Parts: sequence; structure tokens; C-alpha cells
Amino acid sequence: MTTPEITVYMNGWCGYCQRALGLLASKNVGVKEINVEDDLKFREEMFKRSNARTVPQIFIGGRHIGGCDNLVALDLSGELDRILNQGA
Repeated sequence: MTTPEITVYMNGWCGYCQRALGLLASKNVGVKEINVEDDLKFREEMFKRSNARTVPQIFIGGRHIGGCDNLVALDLSGELDRILNQGA
């Protein structure tokens, strides 16, 4: 079973971004990090996909998860493991 693609729109100085990335790393999954400060087109892409301007914005298998607090809530409920294991 393969893990769904995980994309995190983030920036390097955001504590919430680092927390989200750390949680995903603890699940031993690969993450595509897109730093929205590197190129403004990435920030616009993030907004178009999520309708949000804050980072992080997290997508698993194309499904918009939300930000760090949403990811942590999914983990605490056990839903994150289900999403990761079913391939979203």
C-alpha cells in the first residue's frame, strides 16, 4: 500500500509549519514542501487550492486538510493514520 502524496505549503520561519512537518515526519511519510516565500506563484497556487492565505496549508492525496491545528486534531482522533493508510 502506498501513502498518498502529501503537500505542505509553508515557509521556513513558521513554527506551525515546523510542527506540522515534524508530525508528518513522525509518521515516516514523504512530504512535498512548497515554500511560498521562494516564489509568489506558489503563494497564489496555495490560495487557489485552499482559499487560505496562512501557512501551513496541508493536502493529503489532493484532500485539503487545513493547517497545523487541523492536522494535529486528525492525529489525536486517529483519523490521520486512517487517511495515510488507506491512501486517501
